[in-house]
Amino acid sequence: MANWYKSWGKRACDIIAAGSGLILSSPVFLIVAVGLHFANRGAGVFFRQKRIGLDNKVFYLIKFKSMNDRRGPDGLPLPDAERLTPLGRLVRSTSLDELPQLINVLKGDMSLIGPRPLTMDYSHVFSDEHRRRHEVRPGITGLAQVHGRGFCKLSRKFAYDVQYVDECSLKMDLGIVMRTIRLVLVREDVGTGDAMMEEIDDLGFEERMREYYRTHEYDV
Repeated sequence: MANWYKSWGKRACDIIAAGSGLILSSPVFLIVAVGLHFANRGAGVFFRQKRIGLDNKVFYLIKFKSMNDRRGPDGLPLPDAERLTPLGRLVRSTSLDELPQLINVLKGDMSLIGPRPLTMDYSHVFSDEHRRRHEVRPGITGLAQVHGRGFCKLSRKFAYDVQYVDECSLKMDLGIVMRTIRLVLVREDVGTGDAMMEEIDDLGFEERMREYYRTHEYDV
């Protein structure tokens, strides 16, 4: 069963579930999109960003844009907390900002269940063990997300990711779906974005990223 599921069953489930989800959620999708258009003051409805996917291939992740583009006198973007709109906060706390990722699932960039896709910055500091998380498609939710969500330390998060790669099964995915639904309904363990990085980064990734870009400043 496990081999059958990994080889083609998981992808078939993704296509069916993502397609059905987009159809059933289309009224909510439209309402959120219109609301964010006005809340973001015309700054756009969708957020697109390069992420690391299956086999380290790059793709563009799609999310609802929960923050506007306000900048300070120095021309730099204001802190996340100041750009997060009330509607954006609601969309984020209910995980509705993840809804457009169903499009990524249909395209084959992502799966419903898998390690969360990370930004390109992480590719410069990952160990070989950490890179094993890219042996499967990244997911909208995953094993790490139901064990702490936004508050899970990076060392534990990546350990859960590798565990998922090794133990992925239909039974595990169904369990993750059920626990994700419960977390979303009670709005439990919702992170606040970059402000939390210092609290969860027990691997020193943030400092290593800064060091990488300091030593490669002419390559970026």
